[in-house]
Amino acid sequence: MSSNSEAVHEQKSAELNDQSQQSPQQQESPQQQESPQQQESQQQTYQQLHKSSSEFESREEYLENELKIMAPKRWRPNLPVKDYRFEPEDSIAAMAATIGKVVMVGAIATTFATSLGLNESFILENVRYELIIAAFFIVIFSGFLLPTANLAGTHGPLIPMIPIVVAAGGHPMAFGLLIGALGLILAISKGGSMLANLTSKGVCGGLLLYLGFVGTASQVNKLIAWANDIGMSHIAFIVIFCTIILYALLEHWRKRWLAVPLSCLLGGTLAFALGAPFEFHTAPGLPNMNPMYWWGEDTGWMLGLPTLESFMVVLPFAILAVAMWSPDFLGHQVFQKINYPERTEKVHMNIDDTMTTASIRQTIGSIMGGANFTSSWGTYIVPAAIAKRPIPAGALLTALFCVIAALWGYPMDLAIWEPVLCVALVVGVFIPLLEAGMEMTREGKTTQSAAIVVFSSVLVNPAFGWSLTMLLDNLGLIGCKERSSKLTQMNRWIVPSIMFVVLTGVMAAVGILPGIPPLISGLK
Repeated sequence: MSSNSEAVHEQKSAELNDQSQQSPQQQESPQQQESPQQQESQQQTYQQLHKSSSEFESREEYLENELKIMAPKRWRPNLPVKDYRFEPEDSIAAMAATIGKVVMVGAIATTFATSLGLNESFILENVRYELIIAAFFIVIFSGFLLPTANLAGTHGPLIPMIPIVVAAGGHPMAFGLLIGALGLILAISKGGSMLANLTSKGVCGGLLLYLGFVGTASQVNKLIAWANDIGMSHIAFIVIFCTIILYALLEHWRKRWLAVPLSCLLGGTLAFALGAPFEFHTAPGLPNMNPMYWWGEDTGWMLGLPTLESFMVVLPFAILAVAMWSPDFLGHQVFQKINYPERTEKVHMNIDDTMTTASIRQTIGSIMGGANFTSSWGTYIVPAAIAKRPIPAGALLTALFCVIAALWGYPMDLAIWEPVLCVALVVGVFIPLLEAGMEMTREGKTTQSAAIVVFSSVLVNPAFGWSLTMLLDNLGLIGCKERSSKLTQMNRWIVPSIMFVVLTGVMAAVGILPGIPPLISGLK
């Protein structure tokens, strides 16, 4: 990296650190210091400010200018060409998002099917169903009405809890409806953005480091296990080694936004050339679109409709699921802040709007019979941020790719093939998370909070680590003492204490705390 690039990274790091030391009230108005020239440019439309890429010295300058001139409108139509444009970089983020969606929804559907004794046909059909549902909401919200709301993706941390929910007698529809209702309450009250503002740079950086490391290790181990199962253990080493070299070259050439498609192509081609077995078996088709089929007594989930008791059983799990949204959303938003240039705050992901869209999508998706549980779509926003692209254009392409994958069928087979899947998630999500986490924890006063987040997340999970460290950090026991002294009493200890007590109590109730039996009878 050149000295100029290093200076830019250091400047961004210092700016983010200064922002983390401000009170939430100070952070909510980043455009108060705008010059008269900037205010005048804001009165012009996107079409008036748009310039051809040939007028810029580099592609990066053109993309950064696009971020600066875009003027997203909330709950009003945002139209292609008029309010934003499609760029080649958008297709890369959309491809990574589609691969991630197939994988994550498949994991949730498989976990439910295993726990409920459903066959494999249920998994395939429900994944296709969810891809179409997701595409519909992407177009309506992220591509049209709320262009700063990230796509409603899949809540990966919930997957280990699904067998516990099923064993307790929980119903998927009741679970989804409660997540949607609680999420909507948090979004309307702006609780999500408040909690994000109370999370310091060190706490957020530690979360990114933990998630990045755990995710990278899990995918590498998964690829090695797959290679051992087919009796070709050398394939995993060759694929990973070549992927590392490719990623390093793309970083050197400043073409890192191409990492996902090129790594997928490299991993799949290498594995197939070395003799790894692969075949297409998912034929084109359309899933059953009738909600009554999915919630029938003898069809779909084979569970019928939920009862009042079903809602009571899943309530603590739903509270925990929604509480885990804030650190997840915060990590995605911060990733944009690190990669986007100055004066682009208006195109940053809005946490409350993202919670609104995720809640609505969750509610309707559960009524329709989908297996997905929503969260911020990480496999989309991370590569989009790297490519310096705003949300809406890539969102529409993601919707298109999801529909194609669902109807065509064959791309689903390729997306879940381990040499393609594992390298896509590593280079598209987890390695960038590691890089962002290290960027945010470069200074000494952030490392204490980051270390405690990692330590406590390993003990229980990221939600516990985030809530505990946010409390300690805001109290001034660790991290930046100056930042803590500037917080109000409410922001310093009351809100963080409430979050920690509620989250820890819910985890104790459902039996997630290590060595402590569940407080709710009947859970194991």
